[in-house]
Amino acid sequence: MASTTTTAQHAAPRPLVTIGLPCYNSERYVAQAIESLLAQTFTDFKIIISDNASTDSTAAICQRYVAADARVEYTRNPANIGLTRNFNRVFTLSNTKYFKWATADDFSGPEMLADAVAVLERDPSVALAYPRTVLVDAEGQETSRYTDKLNLMQESPVERFVTLVTEIALVNHHLGLLRSDAIRRTRLWGRHVGADIGFLAELSLYGKFCEIPKFQFFRRFHKDSSSFARGNTAHEARRYHAPRNRIPFNTWRFHGTYMRAVLGSPLSVGEKAKLSRLLVRKLYWDSRPLGKELIHDLPLLFRQ
Repeated sequence: MASTTTTAQHAAPRPLVTIGLPCYNSERYVAQAIESLLAQTFTDFKIIISDNASTDSTAAICQRYVAADARVEYTRNPANIGLTRNFNRVFTLSNTKYFKWATADDFSGPEMLADAVAVLERDPSVALAYPRTVLVDAEGQETSRYTDKLNLMQESPVERFVTLVTEIALVNHHLGLLRSDAIRRTRLWGRHVGADIGFLAELSLYGKFCEIPKFQFFRRFHKDSSSFARGNTAHEARRYHAPRNRIPFNTWRFHGTYMRAVLGSPLSVGEKAKLSRLLVRKLYWDSRPLGKELIHDLPLLFRQ
């Protein structure tokens, strides 16, 4: 069955930016997320909402914004395809120079897009421009501010990749503004926990990351958010729509994403060898969970 799509009945030229908003059962927060995007001082964008077969009032809320603003488009998956596949899908629906993923429970400051567009327009070597992060609670009240070490403006893709895989902690960067051509060079998101990190690692091979030194992204932590119960395998399986109560071989998939990114890149043989040595060390550091997954998940292959 094909997905359904609703747009406002107005024709418009192609904008510079697409904002992709994957969502699922987001009735509590999605209105604030959409309104913070529609309030941007930079206005040359469209929003594509991909509803992952929500069972609450998410669809009705989104349809109100479609009717009110020609920049908003709504599409609904007939069945839940999981978090990462929905993130991938909303990008495949875009056709603009720049792309931004947004989430249904977070929100953005009004100058976020304007500042990021200015960076990408000024420097074609930048693949991603992202703001600093304010952490908020379920009610949207600030709890802390977060900065990181991932202003990856090095010319060397090897240096950018090494910095990312060794320094990344809280993952907010993919919710900045990205160059669509750079995204298309990646394999997008894998179907495992931590796929956002693997995607960013691969993207770092194709362009620089520029941190905008303004706190313009507001990330909400609440009990239903994807990262709230990290390590709870049943919670993660529900979010990623795994067929069992855990994601089989998740750590193996995580490391495999790194290795495929390196081996499939246009790096030289020597550069690939250097990064492969780093990745082998990371495999060794994760040898315990990798071993546990072999014990628990390998038998599953023979039961199918």
